Amino acid sequence: MIKYSVGLDISSKSIYGCISSIDSGQRVTVKSTQNFPNTKAGFKSMDGWMRKHRKDENIPLVVCMEATGNYHESCALYLFEKGFSVSVVLPNKAKNYLRSLGHKSKNDSIDAKGLAQMGAEQCLRIWSPFGRFFYELRSLTRHHQSLQEQKTVVKNQLHALKSGMYSSKTVEKHLESMIKLIDRQLEQLDTTIKNHLQSEEEVWEKVCNICMIKGVGVLTTAILLAETNGFELFENTKQLVSYCGYDVIENQSGKHNGKTKISKKGNSRIRRAMFMPAFQAVTYQVKPFCNLFNRTFEKHGLKMKSYVAVQKKILTTIYALWKNNTAFNQEYQHQLSKEQELELPSPVSFEKAGKSSADQVGTTQGKHPSEQSLHASSPVS
Repeated sequence: MIKYSVGLDISSKSIYGCISSIDSGQRVTVKSTQNFPNTKAGFKSMDGWMRKHRKDENIPLVVCMEATGNYHESCALYLFEKGFSVSVVLPNKAKNYLRSLGHKSKNDSIDAKGLAQMGAEQCLRIWSPFGRFFYELRSLTRHHQSLQEQKTVVKNQLHALKSGMYSSKTVEKHLESMIKLIDRQLEQLDTTIKNHLQSEEEVWEKVCNICMIKGVGVLTTAILLAETNGFELFENTKQLVSYCGYDVIENQSGKHNGKTKISKKGNSRIRRAMFMPAFQAVTYQVKPFCNLFNRTFEKHGLKMKSYVAVQKKILTTIYALWKNNTAFNQEYQHQLSKEQELELPSPVSFEKAGKSSADQVGTTQGKHPSEQSLHASSPVS
């Protein structure tokens, strides 16, 4: 026996667990299955159950679970603090793995056994929890996005009502009141996000450095930090680009040459946040980004493809500024870009990103963050 693996299928109220082992012949054997409540008491029982069936402490044990909203987080944190090696996999990855095993049915038992086998056969990335600071920041930024989406829905309803054959003044009043209420909540949230960033002096200093880029504001920076745990899990820009879905995937076999495009298999919130900064950076003629836009546009004549190249470059520039704790210098970055260009290959294709709008992301003007408001009437990022 070379490894123990525990698969956990987690729902809001219960956890179905399966512990398996794998030998040197790559044979996976189920040792035990059990159901636990998704509570602190259930976690404690699970801990005892795993230790009971782990006959040899010298043999490594890994725990594999799906990312199920927020329901897995308390369990993952408990096991992490108890010293277990925990891996959290995306649902689509687990689904595709189970499909590759030939499973046609789906239930808690099959999922748990499949996750246990996946953990046994593969070397999965070990999970580590978000720090409290960035976890709270993520809650704030995601709530901000939710409010923006609600505001867009209500504004569309109001517009449709006013454009209809008959309109109801009572409904119009209610919708207008809802928009005003959401605006007030957004303003309060903007202040809370800014105060939260300022509560950590080192973080705020780095945010100020990043916001020297015209087009990138406090809210955009906050979203990037919140969704990446302050770039803690990334060792290089390649990992970050892949995490955000800006990595390029090819479709070529023999004589067939299909479209090459960005994968979009990553954090969509970050891609959404980078939409407006790319437009602003080009509009304000920020050298390294504007030059990249012009150069790629000359190659293929597609504006949106060039804007995606700019999005990627802004993202990697922010990562470098954060890691090095340096302020953005347009001339320096312009010289650097000549030596190491961070642009997408010209055949990249993608869907039009026009779904994003000025309502959906925060405000930026390339000012020092102390001079910015997160929800101003100026152009947004």
